[in-house]
Amino acid sequence: MIETEITHDLTLSTEQTSLLHMHSFLNVLAVLDGTVFLLGDRLTDDAGLEPAAIAITTVIDDLENAERALDHAREVDALEATVMGAIEATLEVNGDAAQADEVRELVEVARTVFEVIHVRVRELLARQQQPDEWLAHSIAQLDQNFRDFLAAVEQNARGRYRIVNNIAAAEPTDYVVHLDIESVDGDTITMPGVLQDVLRDLLANARKYTDPGGEITAGLFDDGHKLRIVVEDKGLGIPEEEIEQVVDYGHRAQNALNKPTMGDGFGLTKAYFVTRQFGGRMWIASQVDVGTRVRIEIEH
Repeated sequence: MIETEITHDLTLSTEQTSLLHMHSFLNVLAVLDGTVFLLGDRLTDDAGLEPAAIAITTVIDDLENAERALDHAREVDALEATVMGAIEATLEVNGDAAQADEVRELVEVARTVFEVIHVRVRELLARQQQPDEWLAHSIAQLDQNFRDFLAAVEQNARGRYRIVNNIAAAEPTDYVVHLDIESVDGDTITMPGVLQDVLRDLLANARKYTDPGGEITAGLFDDGHKLRIVVEDKGLGIPEEEIEQVVDYGHRAQNALNKPTMGDGFGLTKAYFVTRQFGGRMWIASQVDVGTRVRIEIEH
């Protein structure tokens, strides 16, 4: 596959820029919203879930406004109390239906999503204090963070597939994900915290557009002068004529329009936005039905 460097400017409104900054928060809220919907669909009496649905939708809608978005991030405990309270109250009036295995799985997914939301909110609020700082991160902790993220993705799949890192342990419907993080500094790697979001988004995209049973390879490397991120999949691929446009806000390749997703579709936009923010460069190599490779380099 031949790499194409993406160089054009992004055209973004104030609202779109706010959504990019809040993208990691938005993604998990979308999963939570979908979980509450599925829960209601499987219960006889779902009226009690309405406060939860309204609360989630309100937060999602407000993420277009930077100030309101930060207010919601600071008040995430109140959101959790509203949503989980509504779920528990609804389960109480549904008798035996509330004991079904699928219902219990969905309730557990909702609890896990809130664990992830709390992590994302802490990251967001910390970045507000030092938005452009290059900070030392423990490689062991980063590796665990990404594994926790992939475990949450697997749990949300509710048995449709697993995500493993050992090909010998993989079943035909499992994703095999290889992730390596290295730095000249040994146990730590220095980078802007927002690059965790970028690598998560690229991993999520690779998983989303690769069929179960596929393989994804990712790496984060610092040689002391340049930080590199590479994510490669063997998935759907991008038509050659659309490669430069896939970073534009809201753009999805024609061959992906019918692909059901839980996300918002601007993970590549955020990756490019952040890359440009820190003076970096981004390349995409892709071929339909072969796969996609995204490479980012940022000097420091």
